[in-house]
Amino acid sequence: MQRVRMRYTKRGRLRFTSHRDFQRAFERALRRADVPMAYSAGFTPHPKVSYANAAPTGTASEAEYLEIALARTRDIEELRASLDASLPDGLDIIDIVEARTGDFAEQLTASHWELRLDGVDPAEAGRAVRAFLAAETVEVRRQTKKGLRVFDARAAVVSLAVLPDPPDPAGSHGPDPHPCAILRLVVRHLIPAVRPDDVLSGLRATADLAPPVPAAVTRLAQGPLDEETGTVTDPFAPDREAAGAASTRAAGQRAAAVPGITV
Repeated sequence: MQRVRMRYTKRGRLRFTSHRDFQRAFERALRRADVPMAYSAGFTPHPKVSYANAAPTGTASEAEYLEIALARTRDIEELRASLDASLPDGLDIIDIVEARTGDFAEQLTASHWELRLDGVDPAEAGRAVRAFLAAETVEVRRQTKKGLRVFDARAAVVSLAVLPDPPDPAGSHGPDPHPCAILRLVVRHLIPAVRPDDVLSGLRATADLAPPVPAAVTRLAQGPLDEETGTVTDPFAPDREAAGAASTRAAGQRAAAVPGITV
């Protein structure tokens, strides 16, 4: 049985698809692409597909992940291309590896987000960010299936910053009639999970920052957190390294089998 891991996106209007909507679309794509899926045992067998830490509905993402199990070995790049062609535009499979390491979900320890706050002056956003980061705790409330939950949004935040103003092509230094603040956020995956809207609630609680329109949120990356740099790294790196090591071993074994070649 071959296990394959994929990175996919939710772009444009497809960010409004729910996780269940994507599951249905992906299972149809598996059938269209004639993927030789492995199935679970029991009275109701289902294809072996595992989804990892899906982004909330309404959130765009460049870094969603899933894993599938195949009954027969396939070339992974051909598999990626055929599945990508079978999905609607906006749900795009952009990377793929053969699974060679353990539990993939354990690799996803942090996310890097971008929050676009239309109607918010960057200077105002900067003041709110500084107030948020200066606080020891920032309590926020979220309605869950089990009722209203109160938790600390500050503890999960690794970094939060306002991007510098883009250059004005007209060379004007006057007030911007359409201000927009772009925030970059790195957050640890804790329990309970702290989401971008929780951080926005924290900015409102600590600095009364209230965007006039809902924020446009995009997940830029998801994976292991580099504690030294505070960056989110590639969760496929261990699989790529394991694949490279396996290729080196196989090449050595083939060379050793040829008379007259010393390795």
